[in-house]
Amino acid sequence: MAKIFATTDPEVSGREKRNMERTRRIAAEGMVLLENSGALPLEADGRSLALFGSGVRHMVKGGTGSGDVNSRTVVNVEQAMEDAGFQIGTKTWLDRFDDDCTKWGKTYVAKYQAILKEKGWEGVNWALDHPYRDPDVPEITQEDMTGTDKRCAVYVIARTSGEGADRKLAPGDYELTEGEIQNLGMLAEHYEHTVVVLNVGGAIDTKLFREKKGIDAVLLMSQPGCAGGLALADVLTGKVSPDGRLAATWAENYADYPFAEEFSYLNGDVADEYYKEGIYVGYRYFDSFGVRPAYPFGFGRSYTEFALGVGKVEIKGDAVCVTVAVKNVGAAYAGRETVQVYVSQPTGRLDKPYQVLAGYAKTDVLAPGQETDVTVTFSVRSLASYDEGAAEYILEKGIYYVRIGTHSRNTHVAAALELAEDVVTERLANRVAADCPLDVLHASPDGYYTYEREAQEKTDAPHIAIDVSVITAVTASYGKDMCGQCSDAGEKDKGRVTLADVLEGRASVHDLTAQLDARELAELVVGSARGGMAGASTVGAASAACPGAAGDTTSSLLESRGVANLVFADGPAGLRLSKSFVVDKDGNIIPGLGESAFGNLGEMLGMVPPERPADAVDHYQYCTAIPIATMLAQTWDPALIEEAGDIVGEEMEELGVTLWLAPGMNIQRNPLCGRNFEYYSEDPLVSGLCAAADTRGVQRHAGCGTTIKHFALNNQEDNRTHSNSHCAERALREIYLKGFEIAVKEAAPLSLMTSYNLVNGIHAANNRELITDILRCEWGFKGLVMTDWGTTDKSGDFKYGSSSPVQCVKAGNDLTMPGSQADVDAIADAVGNELTLEELRACAGRVLELVCHAMKNRRS
Repeated sequence: MAKIFATTDPEVSGREKRNMERTRRIAAEGMVLLENSGALPLEADGRSLALFGSGVRHMVKGGTGSGDVNSRTVVNVEQAMEDAGFQIGTKTWLDRFDDDCTKWGKTYVAKYQAILKEKGWEGVNWALDHPYRDPDVPEITQEDMTGTDKRCAVYVIARTSGEGADRKLAPGDYELTEGEIQNLGMLAEHYEHTVVVLNVGGAIDTKLFREKKGIDAVLLMSQPGCAGGLALADVLTGKVSPDGRLAATWAENYADYPFAEEFSYLNGDVADEYYKEGIYVGYRYFDSFGVRPAYPFGFGRSYTEFALGVGKVEIKGDAVCVTVAVKNVGAAYAGRETVQVYVSQPTGRLDKPYQVLAGYAKTDVLAPGQETDVTVTFSVRSLASYDEGAAEYILEKGIYYVRIGTHSRNTHVAAALELAEDVVTERLANRVAADCPLDVLHASPDGYYTYEREAQEKTDAPHIAIDVSVITAVTASYGKDMCGQCSDAGEKDKGRVTLADVLEGRASVHDLTAQLDARELAELVVGSARGGMAGASTVGAASAACPGAAGDTTSSLLESRGVANLVFADGPAGLRLSKSFVVDKDGNIIPGLGESAFGNLGEMLGMVPPERPADAVDHYQYCTAIPIATMLAQTWDPALIEEAGDIVGEEMEELGVTLWLAPGMNIQRNPLCGRNFEYYSEDPLVSGLCAAADTRGVQRHAGCGTTIKHFALNNQEDNRTHSNSHCAERALREIYLKGFEIAVKEAAPLSLMTSYNLVNGIHAANNRELITDILRCEWGFKGLVMTDWGTTDKSGDFKYGSSSPVQCVKAGNDLTMPGSQADVDAIADAVGNELTLEELRACAGRVLELVCHAMKNRRS
């Protein structure tokens, strides 16, 4: 019987209340004011507010799929605005939209039920490929506006996306619907001001908002978690200044993104994705090719204004320290400013972007007239570029212009760092090279974005010499000792070793693995979905100890060796668990009772709930839905993101979860990626620092860890399990792997998850160069590597096949999840043929090391 951590008290706990308030504060900090011509903030004066739009009652707290969180309470926009002191004068229209959604939803559910009846659990994939979307909004009539205060109307546009399907370049997703366009025109005509609130997980087409007279404010609410409505009310009323800044570029037109028409399904080929833009992703592309965005990377307005003044730029060793004076020069509102430091690198044998983000810092809240200094520090080494031909990172000689600003189109030269000669910072070996010719983009300074006085700023900038003697080259070693492979060095004849012996220091993990046979070792490196405590588990509901969790490690060695299993829960916007479950008098969980993480999916599958025993006991696992990862990044505040991680870590510790299957940190390469909301940014520095902060927050809790994912190039959802991502090594290292590298080196996450897709012709889970050579040998990662769920599934007919469980082990991918008996058999049978016992022991050893870590910390 599994140990149950969940409470039997149905009342709202102090932890729930506290974390609700914390997530409310974090969400408010991540909202981005895109436009404001005097419409905001609103005065909460009891007015009859004209509140329309799909996101008013149907607010989207976060994306769908594994990113969903089953929180007890979600406060929507209508509730929050009423709590803030407004009367809602548009309830008739909101009721009408509710009715439309109910009818639309019944039609969707009926179709879903029919598919489930035909295909069983396989029908769940249909829902991933065809996620539910609300219908278009009803028309706003004169009668709907009667009695409302004509000073201002608020229109909330909601969008949702999720795991398994990319977003559509169509009305109702990236584009506005006819109903939204018509309604916004109506409001702009009849109200003094119209405020548009965007309850979206990523970029949409915003042209209408700037073109339509009468739309005077646009606020990116994002997808803010369970307290989202309250956070929005705080910002709309000026209780909190909207101090968030964009973490991705929003284009004027979708076609402005590089190779936009070739993304995912748009070119009719979801089997192969070619990363032709190379390193020119996001602002690196827009700035280097002179394409004007609608809203630049790092952009955001405030209710006040700030002035920046450069104090000094100096080099200490290989660290560049930039001190900036920030003053609130507004008259009425307090607020926070984000200082962003970029660097323009010299071109040489390698082409370079116009500028790259080197560091950033956010002020505390400044009252009107208040001034403070902030210092941004970054390493000269971080400015190196990867030369594929030489397999090395190099700082090319020339001038490195340090730029200070508030977004990527508002930077000004503050200093010129001079490097007298080329300097190599890392000597590597070519790894994960492109598997086909790629004619990638190359930028020229002739095409760069520029601005008035830029040339003069460069002339006037103080020149500072970089001391090359302090920059030493690091040479990677790819030997087994460097990459974490444990050898057959354990003592087989030490007596029967158990995990208790390891925990008490009487034996090592190596001693334990040395005594296990091939089948026992194979059991350790495969998740428990085939049996054990998890029983006949299903994806998304695989833990007996923690119902609704995504899965467990095996308990097959519990009796013989005392090896307990570990529980993994989905994320990244909080813990995805069942809200409640029921146990019998002996503590055994009764399947089919309680409120599962999948809602009423069991009922739709035709499963009849069992009878509830008279002596059954209810348990509760209510969790906090924090803001989506993109919104966390929009705070530009590592301390706040660490607090979000702390919320999750506290709940993990309480509910017995070992690993959070988050944070997601793939690069937002294209806005149509269906899972971008789970990822932080288009920029690898922002992504890496955010993931590190999230990890620190989680891992301050005993025995709890993060699982950074999806490693690597998981930048599309259509055919995500069998797509081949073709990418040049320079782009792979500088853009798509860099954030992972930063997170690993800054915060040492306990785990990492490989992605489904192939990386240059080899499945990520089977890619030894990616997992062992780069992750372990070059970066020094010491944690556990697991697969995404079902990557070894052989069903379906695809151009590219599935991952091999045997090759997972050979690659250094320690754990195949959720696991099957076929995986165990394949691995055990391969020993002595495709697989060495040493390779298997290495992976099993890392699983055991994580079990030891969790058990030691939970006991202390």
